[in-house]
Amino acid sequence: MRLAVLIPDPAYPEAWNWAFDVEADALRADGMVVDPVPWTEAGDLAGYDLILPLVVWGYHLRYAEWLAFLERCERERLPVINPPALLRWNSDKAYLAEFDARGVPTVHTMAVEALDEHALAEARTRFDCAELVVKPPVSASATGTYRLGANDSVPADAAGQRRLIQPFMPSVASHGEYSILLFDDQFSHAIVKRPRDGDFRVQPHLGGSEVPCDPPPGSIDLAKAALAAAPAPATYARVDMIADERGELRIMELELIEPSLWLDLAPDKGAAFVNAIRKKVLKR
Repeated sequence: MRLAVLIPDPAYPEAWNWAFDVEADALRADGMVVDPVPWTEAGDLAGYDLILPLVVWGYHLRYAEWLAFLERCERERLPVINPPALLRWNSDKAYLAEFDARGVPTVHTMAVEALDEHALAEARTRFDCAELVVKPPVSASATGTYRLGANDSVPADAAGQRRLIQPFMPSVASHGEYSILLFDDQFSHAIVKRPRDGDFRVQPHLGGSEVPCDPPPGSIDLAKAALAAAPAPATYARVDMIADERGELRIMELELIEPSLWLDLAPDKGAAFVNAIRKKVLKR
């Protein structure tokens, strides 16, 4: 079995091998051939049994190219897992507002086409809170994400831009953000991510940390419910969630494109992930 694992553009500034290596090593240990292929320079992909966009970090910085690449995959009927239509949908986090409106337990989300002071005031009223989080709908690694206090104004680089507005969730500091990992819709493992002192962002490059944990009560069912609300099944998924002020879990994000899977923290060291990928190849 020959697999292409898509990786960042060669000029991408952040280290990415720490995520790629553990995933590729797990697949190679099962006898699969794994080629790292920059998604921005992907040539002929027809010879691969499966194409995994597991490390397409930076796609949000070259979004038009990313959408064109997904269109190419559909046009050429390339064996991409997760499928291009799902990747396209997951690329724009406005789906969180859709989930919220449909009753999927989600961090309340308001999508605005042009962020201004009126939108912030409306969000504070709607969410009945003073502190907000503002983020781009197409983003990664907390790029362009701001925590705004009761008297904070619209950030200059976000003014007039399409943005998502959410209530700030204080439990990120006290309890952390949970990630539930599922392969073929079956629970694999869970981790909890915590920000460094004084921050609210849990990403490793911003000083966040992660440790394995037991899945919180109800978290697996919530993760499966969120995935069921997506437009297509996901072979691999990381479902991020957080507790609200009442201690009830809410979806933060579905990571279906290029999630860090933390296979090294899984009890089976990635066996469930490998089995899910192998099954996809054999079904082709």
